[in-house]
Amino acid sequence: MEIMPPSTATLADWSAQVETRTGLKLNVRSVSPDDEQAVIDFFKQIAPEDLRFRFLSSMNAVGSALAHELVDVDHIETENLLAFDSEDGSLVASAMVAADDKASDAEVAVAVRSDCKGQGVGWAMLNHACDFARVRGFERIHSIELSDNRSVISLEKEMGFEARPCPDGMTLTILSKALNPA
Repeated sequence: MEIMPPSTATLADWSAQVETRTGLKLNVRSVSPDDEQAVIDFFKQIAPEDLRFRFLSSMNAVGSALAHELVDVDHIETENLLAFDSEDGSLVASAMVAADDKASDAEVAVAVRSDCKGQGVGWAMLNHACDFARVRGFERIHSIELSDNRSVISLEKEMGFEARPCPDGMTLTILSKALNPA
């Protein structure tokens, strides 16, 4: 499958207001290079354990080099969807979607600001990312989680993801979901 570059209208389609189960309204849009400092500030508000879960390794902070990679996406093979609190405009979540080598499947990674956890933000962003990947034509979406990230693995299973051990790492779990089931 060939991934077609999105038109301006396609990108605008993914700018939306999403409401969580607790009523929190999020303005979601594609990342832009102007978001680099907001991304750095966002990751400063994420607990060290959640940073470890997001990046699958221990790290103290997201520096400017990594933040640059997170905002400098091509919007074709990789998209980073950012969610901002509609009341105060602060960045509360990120959902990165990246195509695999064959461009038939995508991987997703979601991060939620620590003080916003438990409000349905992760669910809303993962759901939005799945919708995005489905419309882009991906057949499946995957996430790779540290096996001790039980709450996220449970959430993904509730959303229809199937879990299996990662053959390359005993501490990792791969979760997959068909996006266009027959």
